[in-house]
Amino acid sequence: MRIDPAGWPFITGPLAPAALLAAGGRATGRRWARAAAWPFLGLSAYMALFFRDPDRRCDSTPAGPDEVLSPADGVVMVSGEPQEGVAPEGDWQQVSVFLSVVDVHVNRSPYRGEVVESSYRKGSFLAAYRKESAHRNERSELWLRDGDRTVVFRQIVGVLARRIVTRTGVGQTLATGERMGLMKFGSRMDVFLPPECAITVTKGQRVRGGETVIARWPAG
Repeated sequence: MRIDPAGWPFITGPLAPAALLAAGGRATGRRWARAAAWPFLGLSAYMALFFRDPDRRCDSTPAGPDEVLSPADGVVMVSGEPQEGVAPEGDWQQVSVFLSVVDVHVNRSPYRGEVVESSYRKGSFLAAYRKESAHRNERSELWLRDGDRTVVFRQIVGVLARRIVTRTGVGQTLATGERMGLMKFGSRMDVFLPPECAITVTKGQRVRGGETVIARWPAG
């Protein structure tokens, strides 16, 4: 199983106390020390699960030219009309995906194009499912442009997430579904699309990053 590089310190960290406790328990015959090692091993195993980075359909089969893919695994919490005060200036539709602490947290580009704007803003750490988290929480925002098509998407941290990893920037070109970052622990992703796009997901639907089609542009 592929592990995102950002995860290795979290995976290996708990192994050191686990090894010390297990070795000490064997040397002294103290069973409690060996038993105390198990929670650290469990934590390491959970971190490996959290930072897993599975391949998806877009890794082997390119997305269609008009398809917009989910940027993350999770549950759709907004589909269609944008939340008040959340979308960028202009006329947009919104698709928001909430990621729980057991979802894959590797993020993918929802569409192809050149990154023409990139910004990062510090903020609060409200629960990601709350409406106000979209404009009050720490976030990273990217604008993608492909010809006359523009898509905006945001990585937004939640109550447990304390760091956003964005592995792209202005001037770089992304493919639809390409890995572009990570959010550490619970979080959400917002995608903003022009009105001509047809939204293909509904609120409450479970989606998979780099696989589920969340919208389509009119055929060019």
